[in-house]
Amino acid sequence: MPRVIPRDQHSISRKDLSDNALKVLYRLKDGGHESYLVGGCVRDLLLGKHPKDFDVATAGHPDEVHQLFRNSRLIGRRFRLVHVRFGREIIEVATFRAAHDSQDNVSDNHSRQAESGMLLRDNVYGTVEEDALRRDFTVNALYYSIEDFAIHDYANGVEDLNNRVLRMIGDPEARYREDPVRMLRAIRFAAKLEFTIEPKTEEPIRRLSSLLADIPAARLFEEVLKLFLSGKGVITFQLLREFDLFRHLFPITDAFLNDSDDPTAERLIVEALRSTDARIRRGKSVTPAFLYAAMLWHPVQQRIERLRHDGVPPIPALHQASQEITQQQGRATSLPKRFSGPMREIWELQQRLPHRFGKRAEQLLQHPRFRAGYDFVLMREASGEDLEGLGPWWTEYQSAAIDQREEMVQQLGRSPKRPRRRRRRKPAVG
Repeated sequence: MPRVIPRDQHSISRKDLSDNALKVLYRLKDGGHESYLVGGCVRDLLLGKHPKDFDVATAGHPDEVHQLFRNSRLIGRRFRLVHVRFGREIIEVATFRAAHDSQDNVSDNHSRQAESGMLLRDNVYGTVEEDALRRDFTVNALYYSIEDFAIHDYANGVEDLNNRVLRMIGDPEARYREDPVRMLRAIRFAAKLEFTIEPKTEEPIRRLSSLLADIPAARLFEEVLKLFLSGKGVITFQLLREFDLFRHLFPITDAFLNDSDDPTAERLIVEALRSTDARIRRGKSVTPAFLYAAMLWHPVQQRIERLRHDGVPPIPALHQASQEITQQQGRATSLPKRFSGPMREIWELQQRLPHRFGKRAEQLLQHPRFRAGYDFVLMREASGEDLEGLGPWWTEYQSAAIDQREEMVQQLGRSPKRPRRRRRRKPAVG
């Protein structure tokens, strides 16, 4: 039985909830389906945070839920879910699930597990009690009811929340084998919530990190976005390295960091993540292209050096190295073209921004990726690279008047005059 925390003993108020989530809950109730707000939104509200998403768990099966909402659609195969759309907000509705080895509804159509223990399909439906014990961490097994406005705590999650501890429900090794991405989720929540990972939950992670090799590259790309675009990118990066998980997300970068004695490589990544964290805190937009550009910059430079040694000219070397490194990275975490294209443009601008003579500076200033390329130059300098004052020059150029810009460009071409060599006259013939 859950521990029920009545309304007067917790801090969640209906005014803190999404109006659309409440609409979904009340319609499910009117349709005769037991339902709750669940997981991260309840956890974050108890921590005094404003949730980004509101998720609902219900006894209603996906098809039944779908019929209740004309503005909904069924998604997923591994987990069948219903997305109810209200403009830009989506309320995700999941049916209570039982353990994959439950005696009810077990068939290849409902549950399927690989020899490694990983769940390939998991649509075995159950009760709210079974659903709670199938969730990953105790702090995510908290259910908010609109019947009595109480919190139903099935795994002692409120106590762990108060102690700021991240604890796996059940046997951690078995749960990681069911879904290796749970190891990444442990790191993400520990960084995001500033929680410590409970020792038994932490212990198997390094041993089982290689299981991430079985996860599709597209899914790992989505996890990278969640990990590094949560506003806690720097501590996330440090934890991923500590628990030997980073190498499965960025294998080329990890190998470079381990083999190179160049400290600027790791500093560049930390600078990029620090900048990203700051932008997220200020509510500004961020792009994965910039993050990937920083993560892969030094492997690209290493590859360019080898190609140049083999006689390939600078621009073709950059293009070839960019293509090869992008393809290699794509085997670990897929990188959609809408991000890989801008990433390569940022790299190309690192070669173009030093060339400022004539009208080139003004043309570069109009480049659609100039700002990203310029910011990247500043980060390279902040990481310790000596770019001979390139960043400050471009900083001054952007704020200068037209005549001052022309003077700045002309000064670049000025150098001490060399004495002219006298041409020796040929002796007269005759």
